[in-house]
Amino acid sequence: MEIIKNGMLPSMPGPGDWFTGQVRIDPLFQKQETTRAAGAMVTFEPGARTAWHTHPAGQTLIVTSGLGWVQREGGPIEEIRPGDVVWFAPGEKHWHGASPKKAMAHMAIQEELDGKVVEWMEQVTDAQYRK
Repeated sequence: MEIIKNGMLPSMPGPGDWFTGQVRIDPLFQKQETTRAAGAMVTFEPGARTAWHTHPAGQTLIVTSGLGWVQREGGPIEEIRPGDVVWFAPGEKHWHGASPKKAMAHMAIQEELDGKVVEWMEQVTDAQYRK
């Protein structure tokens, strides 16, 4: 058994290559030798969002607070609220973040496949975000 005490894994700002706006990442758990999954709490200030990206083994988001938006490539922007669970299939190009006027936080869980967890792509433009 391992207990990861609150505060053991430090908060970090979301890197500008991966995010637009103010984002904080709080790691929750790392992949272990015999597992593939890792998880983090990600907090987006209003208007903040990820860049377009994919996950080789998919991604699960569990919304914990606020009001957010998600979009898969070619689909509409969809609203997400606390208690909602979002699944992105392996290789599905998508982005997620806060709505323009309300912050949003979610737990993000993804699995490593062949040494990769995520492939980051281009930023979501303001025009795409406001569509």
